[in-house]
Amino acid sequence: MSARRSGRTAVTLFSGGRGGASIARSLLRTPGIDVSLVINGYDNGRSTGALRRYLPGMLGPSDFRKNLLLHLDDRDPRQAALIAVLEHRLPAGTTREALGELVDAIGSPASEGRVGRPAFPALPPRARTAILRDLAALLRRLDSHPDGLDLTDCALGNLVFAGAYLRVGGDFNAAVRACARTFESPARLLNVTNGENAFLVALKQDGRLLADEADIVAPQDAAAITDLFLLREPVTPARRAELEAHTVEEARRTLARHRATVSPNPEAREAIRNADLLVYGPGTPHSSLLPSYLTPGIADAIAESRATAKVFVVNTRDDHDVQGLSAPELVGRTLSYLGDPCNERNTVTHVLCHRAAARATAAPKAPRLPSGVVDGGVWAGARWINADLEDPERPGVHCGPRTVRALTEIAGEAALAGVR
Repeated sequence: MSARRSGRTAVTLFSGGRGGASIARSLLRTPGIDVSLVINGYDNGRSTGALRRYLPGMLGPSDFRKNLLLHLDDRDPRQAALIAVLEHRLPAGTTREALGELVDAIGSPASEGRVGRPAFPALPPRARTAILRDLAALLRRLDSHPDGLDLTDCALGNLVFAGAYLRVGGDFNAAVRACARTFESPARLLNVTNGENAFLVALKQDGRLLADEADIVAPQDAAAITDLFLLREPVTPARRAELEAHTVEEARRTLARHRATVSPNPEAREAIRNADLLVYGPGTPHSSLLPSYLTPGIADAIAESRATAKVFVVNTRDDHDVQGLSAPELVGRTLSYLGDPCNERNTVTHVLCHRAAARATAAPKAPRLPSGVVDGGVWAGARWINADLEDPERPGVHCGPRTVRALTEIAGEAALAGVR
């Protein structure tokens, strides 16, 4: 049954790992709202990158793992134990045997809590069983393929995900669903694609190649990123040197020839089409958001969506990958990646932008808001709304309740006006 027929509001949020977390968390806490989160799996930093190298064909679980934390409250012992599983990182030098001992401890609550070992005694029984089942699948893989995975600093939650991926036969989206059940997520957590493996790279205006997602989110020079590519294979150091010896146009053509073929997740497409409110969330644009919009069929699903409000939420701080870009330029990037640079398909109906109030403490640098863009005005056919959306206790982070109030007001007004 659709959310509209059941009297509830369906909200679909394009998101990454943490950039939109405060908004998603507040949406989940708002009565009468059903939340779908559309995420990509191109992350390859830290333990995620290690797992992707060890399990060829698997996308990155890290951003999905982070979104499994949204509903959990560390004041509840059961939920605190689930948080501990998701967030615990293995110490340097962890061996397969040490991981096995940790798994045994999770299975025997009375033995937990020894020095150097996290305690999970309050894990809900059903979650404990599922976590043990998936970690056992990973341990079997480590026994049969002992080389190639350095467990140092691996997030235990990522290892649970990897085990689920192995257990369900290498179906990434089935693993997402399994982990969402294990950690009792009330959100509909959706990979944007059907799970095809792909590797994200970027090309900068000066010809420099950002050879993976970790490079894209890292500190970098101010030259603009001009192109994103999803490749069939990761870029090796030798391949990187070869590409950087080319002209920008030659590198662009070469990368285009090696694009991966990806297809949209039917569930994600359905969530977009059936949304009452569609939100382009904040986050690191060239890793968390824009790559999702490259997925074939997503732009058409947005155009076909019944949502009367399709709201772009501007970041409250600059990111390394878009340093110096103004707020309208950030919106323009999204429109371009969705194939609607002039917004002729009403891809974005509203822009919700943070406008700082006077504060005693210095706030992080935010995307520039040109003087000609005024509250209540129109930019590229979208209504522009400025408001103080920053969390006063966490500069640079959206205040979830404030932002959700603004979003629901926009959605209500758009529904009454019949804006499409």
